[in-house]
Amino acid sequence: MGFSIPHLLVVLAIVILVFGTKRLKNVGADLGDAIKSFRNAIKEGEDNAAPESKDAIEGEVKHKEQEPH
Repeated sequence: MGFSIPHLLVVLAIVILVFGTKRLKNVGADLGDAIKSFRNAIKEGEDNAAPESKDAIEGEVKHKEQEPH
């Protein structure tokens, strides 16, 4: 038991009557801007994340050789 297209159209019509098209347009634009900003922040975070050492493979542990006593 799910929603069919006529049910969704009725819900959309009620939402438009309650909020109006101008407010829905503003909400849609704000939501789009928020998603765009979020994606840019994630992309910048991935670009800034650099490996600590280029010699080490991820997960590899390097040991210092100790001098004999």
